Amino acid sequence: MSNKYLSPKLIKFIAVSAVCFGLVFLNPKGIFNPVRLVFLEIAYPFQKTSYILGQGIDEFFSFLNSIGLMRTENKKLIRENDLLTAEVVSLHEMKKENESLREQFDLAPRNKFDLEPSFVIGQDSQNLGSWLIVDKGSADGIKSGMAVIVSEGILIGRVEEVYPDSARVILLTDSSSVINASDLETGAKGLLRGTYGLGMIFDMVTQSDVLSEGDTIITSGLGGEVPKGLLIGKIQEIKMSTDKLFQQAIIIPRVKYRKLDVVFVVKK
Repeated sequence: MSNKYLSPKLIKFIAVSAVCFGLVFLNPKGIFNPVRLVFLEIAYPFQKTSYILGQGIDEFFSFLNSIGLMRTENKKLIRENDLLTAEVVSLHEMKKENESLREQFDLAPRNKFDLEPSFVIGQDSQNLGSWLIVDKGSADGIKSGMAVIVSEGILIGRVEEVYPDSARVILLTDSSSVINASDLETGAKGLLRGTYGLGMIFDMVTQSDVLSEGDTIITSGLGGEVPKGLLIGKIQEIKMSTDKLFQQAIIIPRVKYRKLDVVFVVKK
């Protein structure tokens, strides 16, 4: 610092002031009590204000900290609530699936076939009613060509592709599906063909055979690929084939394929 700021007068003033303040606040033998009281009286408002301000600042930062803790705790509670909600939904779905499986299993022809219950886990994304995916595969003894039914022995299709833990089922309405079938009431035999996911046609029925609207169509068992006597649907309309050599019948399925949840693969 330059000499003009440290002049002898300034040094003396600082020294005298320091001694005075020291004597006043150290107050040997209480000599400076009156002066000390004056200083304390003057400083009291500032001290009180400083104290109150300090308390306010401390409370403010405590409040901010409590908000942070509340946010953290709130996020934790939200996560726990989400986990509990997901668990409740999962348990509800499991209960619903188990009840549906028991109900369908009680109606399935278990005394006639070796059945593998399966849940539908995928369907034709184009809404054509051509195929679905089930949650059983080669690990459960599922093989290509096996019939797939629903409760009460209603045929819906056959296994086409098999994977370790799932299988792809071609529905009767798919254009590639061909099943030997017969008229339950009259015994007329023919082939059941899918029509591009739109429905089914009972085809290649000779003109000498009798078909009637409302008759029940079942599997005939010919060829040995599909068991005999599985329900398929009912005749809605009868017409002649394009070449006029055979009778044809439009078949209404017994079930709505789009609403299937549980199916059974016929293993034997």
